[in-house]
Amino acid sequence: MARCEVDPPQAEQEVMQAKVLILSAALFAGLAIGAQAAEEIKGDPKAGEIVFNKCRQCHHIGKGATNFYGPVLNGLIGRPAGTVPGYNYSEANKHSGKVWDVVTLTSYLKQPQHDVPATYMTFTGLKGDQDIANVIAYIAQFDRSGAMNEAK
Repeated sequence: MARCEVDPPQAEQEVMQAKVLILSAALFAGLAIGAQAAEEIKGDPKAGEIVFNKCRQCHHIGKGATNFYGPVLNGLIGRPAGTVPGYNYSEANKHSGKVWDVVTLTSYLKQPQHDVPATYMTFTGLKGDQDIANVIAYIAQFDRSGAMNEAK
């Protein structure tokens, strides 16, 4: 039986090349996912303010906003789910792994209980895609302090 011998430095180099290849593929996949998650906000914030009236029963937004039945929504875009200080989130929400962006919010706002089973949010969801896009555009205007973003 023939025995295959590999030069140790060559074997180390091949392992390093494989690691570089794997890390490069992971980085590329991460960038592709990040690009999708950073989808452009396409709704009308003025129309979204009207849609947001359905949300006001539980959520506050803007200067001076505080947690209410739901957490304050200032600075929501880009924020990990379940992280507003002082709000008592469900374990499901705290551990959902979600980061709020256009894609995750669009799905969540259609069916919150489906997206995060056992969430405390009892709202059944918004049915119209345009209403969802508009309310996301409205919410996206506010930074973490409650100030309006100038670019929106």
